[in-house]
Amino acid sequence: MDETIYEHLGGIEALRRLTRVFYGKVRVDPELEPLFGAMPDEHPERVALWLAEVFGGPRRYTEERGGYPAMVLAHINRGITEAQRSRWAELLYASLDEAGLPSDERFRRTFRAYVEWGTRIAMRNSEVGFTPPREAHVPTWPWSPEPDGPQ
Repeated sequence: MDETIYEHLGGIEALRRLTRVFYGKVRVDPELEPLFGAMPDEHPERVALWLAEVFGGPRRYTEERGGYPAMVLAHINRGITEAQRSRWAELLYASLDEAGLPSDERFRRTFRAYVEWGTRIAMRNSEVGFTPPREAHVPTWPWSPEPDGPQ
């Protein structure tokens, strides 16, 4: 597939819609409010930039926010629980339709694969005393294979 995931999902405006819808839910969720109740107003934009870069879009998160090391530092010592990780992912998936992101199976499977992987990394990075790697880069997530195609 020549089209990037970023292009397929509709670019930065689609990700901005998604993060606005999603973080509107997160702010008032009883499980997540302790982590996100006081988040800065620009947090959804930061996450939109992160997701854009992950899915093959512009590298603005790295250029403007400091890349992977900045993301890790945002999670250090937050002590994210499995229940919070799971709820965060659940609310994100529930926001896809409302934000108008593609509903095709391959996109949804690819998106879910990244979110499951990424939220587990964020949970690990949030452990009290975790020492982050000194150097790392924002991952570029690949398309999931077609169900009937080569594996």
